[in-house]
Amino acid sequence: MARLVGVEDVPEAPVPDEPNARHARRLALAVRKPLLERASLPEELFAPLMAAAVYDPDPSFCLWFVEPAVYAFGRRRVMAALVDYLRSGTDAERAGAVRAWYCAHVPLRAGRSPAYGPGGVRDPALDEAQDIRGAWLEASMRVFAEATDLRMRHRVLLDLPTSRAAYPPHLHQLFASTLATAQAHPDQHIRRWAASAEHGVVQDRSSDGRA
Repeated sequence: MARLVGVEDVPEAPVPDEPNARHARRLALAVRKPLLERASLPEELFAPLMAAAVYDPDPSFCLWFVEPAVYAFGRRRVMAALVDYLRSGTDAERAGAVRAWYCAHVPLRAGRSPAYGPGGVRDPALDEAQDIRGAWLEASMRVFAEATDLRMRHRVLLDLPTSRAAYPPHLHQLFASTLATAQAHPDQHIRRWAASAEHGVVQDRSSDGRA
């Protein structure tokens, strides 16, 4: 991303005795500012931005890539790309998609980025993503059913809503199947999620009221 954006004030290689992680943070910070300052971003930056968000292991810093992508390309497109990672990515990519999904709900504010639109005007279609959220819920439940790695099952299940009402009608049967599997699972954290769902406890971290 630093090369694509043309950041020149931070060397690509760490300086002597600088940990790689700290250098990566300096690069990310240097990239974030020019991305947010641009009124538009070229199409060729979308895929690298999403890859940077997914591969950044820190949930606090992946926002630095997700936020400008949401402003420039729209929440809908960003979320759709994350659904694709969740459906067909490696376990590492799926874990990164879960982290980035939370960040994709960043609130849009006029004045935060020129990409928002002149005078704060923005085409609502860019951010209409209700059907994409449904696709995310479905993909998460299917990954939970198919995954063999316990950490992956945690990642996709424990952030899911425990209220049946949070799922569109066509996913109610899949939700019931997921709940049944979770109820019988030997892991206590998964069973605790199931207990919350069984008692109708509302827990929808995926929307968090920020969209």
